[in-house]
Amino acid sequence: MAGGITETGEPYSPFVGLVYMFNLIVGTGALTMPKAFATAGWVVSLALISFLGCMSYMTTTFVIEAMAAANAQLRWKRKEQDEVNDNESTSDCSDDEDTGRCRSEPETKPILPVQRPGGHVDHFDIVERVEMGQMASMFFNKVGVNMFYICIIVYLYGDLAIYAAAVPISLMEVACGNHSCSAGSVKYNDTDPCWGSVTRKDAYRVFLSVFTLLLGPFTFFNAQKTKYLQILTSLMRWIAFTMMIILALIRIGKHTGEGDPPAASLSGVPNLFGVCVYSFMCQHSLPSLVTPISDKKRVGVLVLADYVLILGFYVLLSFTAIFCFNSSLLYDMYTLNFTDNCHVLDIPVLRYFLGLFPVFTISTNFPIIAVTLRNNWKTLFHRDGGTYPWVVDRIAFPLITLVPPIVVAFCTHNLESLVGITGSYAGTGIQYIVPAFLVFYARRHVEPVMGRDAINKHRSPFRHTFWVWFVVLWAVFCLMFVTANIILMDTRK
Repeated sequence: MAGGITETGEPYSPFVGLVYMFNLIVGTGALTMPKAFATAGWVVSLALISFLGCMSYMTTTFVIEAMAAANAQLRWKRKEQDEVNDNESTSDCSDDEDTGRCRSEPETKPILPVQRPGGHVDHFDIVERVEMGQMASMFFNKVGVNMFYICIIVYLYGDLAIYAAAVPISLMEVACGNHSCSAGSVKYNDTDPCWGSVTRKDAYRVFLSVFTLLLGPFTFFNAQKTKYLQILTSLMRWIAFTMMIILALIRIGKHTGEGDPPAASLSGVPNLFGVCVYSFMCQHSLPSLVTPISDKKRVGVLVLADYVLILGFYVLLSFTAIFCFNSSLLYDMYTLNFTDNCHVLDIPVLRYFLGLFPVFTISTNFPIIAVTLRNNWKTLFHRDGGTYPWVVDRIAFPLITLVPPIVVAFCTHNLESLVGITGSYAGTGIQYIVPAFLVFYARRHVEPVMGRDAINKHRSPFRHTFWVWFVVLWAVFCLMFVTANIILMDTRK
């Protein structure tokens, strides 16, 4: 997942929505995908990423249907409240001795509801941004709401740990790497020297400390990603990805590629699953993405087109990587393969650009994710009518947001494992389980209110209940498979 989108909610065209969704999904996960492909084998990887792309598309349509149902329920409740207020107003006037006062007041409400030109108002229009947390509060019971917030909090912790590790890794590789064009076939260890007696691991922790000191304070305030900052980071992302794909294709075309990946290696499947789930993550940001689209008639086609493009992009990026580079030399962060290999790229400025690319893009996302996590903590413990003491609100919540991911990043910088674990557990909940139960309970809530004949124009193509339970069973199977593999791997050590 790449991060948030526009915060203003200003309307934009379907084409701009397509671009935003592409930028939203394609992010850090894409940079860890090549190594996961090389570990699992190209045949298994192609099959698994195609299937997981279809599953993610299915749950995306579930969330959009639930958003439309939430909008319909909010409209219905507002209509009922207006009717109650009208009745109370009429009752007050009839009971008032000075009835002339009521008659003399101007009639501000029409007797008949005003309709838009051309027909009635569709209750299922998505015009209000209803976030996943609000939908969970509308359709789940208290236990379900708490489980949702715990799930998204764990996912955001994983996100922050990945970001906190990715930036120092890139800085360490650029600062400690050999840029003399003689290190293309060398992979360093953490204990290798960086500056004199300072090891690479020490340098990583120094950069992590600096990263924490510079960006950590934003957790104590409010931060949002501006449109211009988003344009800048998106432009840098596309320049970097396009460069890596073209450079790898040139090397493969010259028959100088070193990659010879296996067709299948089942030991790499669990981690590949987590990386793919993480790389297709967008469900929790769909309300912010879909609601501002001005014309939502073709939103289903828009989402399908985006998923096809993203799947093709991931396959192209990963396949060019695994056939260009030796699998044993692929980094967790794919950009680093271009920083010290002059056989692929012999222009120092461009090598530094690719090496530092994650630093710029991830650093802009870290404060946004941190503030989002802090606000979710506040919502989880919030009670109606209650307020937090200043120390809890301004000190305690930011600290419990910032400290755990930084500690994890200090303990390990294995990005592939961090992405795999985050995607396999919390990612499975956010991408599969939550959307499935949201659409299931949304249908049950809306039907008694709107009637069986009411048609949700944004309903999922996978409208049969079978697909809901298929997603849930698939998620449970995946969790069991990944957990069993982790246990087996530990017992073999």
